[in-house]
Amino acid sequence: MKQEIFTYKGIDYDVTFDKSETVRHGGPFDRGSADSYYGRGLRPHYYVNGTGTSERVEQDKMLETEIAEYYAGFEYNETVNLDWKDWG
Repeated sequence: MKQEIFTYKGIDYDVTFDKSETVRHGGPFDRGSADSYYGRGLRPHYYVNGTGTSERVEQDKMLETEIAEYYAGFEYNETVNLDWKDWG
């Protein structure tokens, strides 16, 4: 599998799905991407482990790098992945 890189604000993120810690389920990048997908807007957060199965970490407890990763995930879905929930 070819490594996929997404660059946001000068930082490279490995977005090789199923092969990268960046896109792990529940992580900041994943949550940003999911918030974009579901049209929820920007609200930085992540889960220590999997989404909904572990402690949720809110923005006030996040590191700057984690917040940046969340925003990168949101932007990735908005500009590269281009995938949104069809509420049909």
